[in-house]
Amino acid sequence: MAMQSPSGRHSRCLNCGFEAPGGDDAWVRLEVPGLGRMTQCPECESTNVMTGR
Repeated sequence: MAMQSPSGRHSRCLNCGFEAPGGDDAWVRLEVPGLGRMTQCPECESTNVMTGR
């Protein structure tokens, strides 16, 4: 069972459904020229990630 972040916010990959607390080390961080920093799913490598409750 994943531990909740202090804010209680989880991020979820809209491609494969992977979930982890927002800001957790499980997520991959990318620097994309022209776009800035993006979050990438460690399971399917999608950047289609949504943060919510």
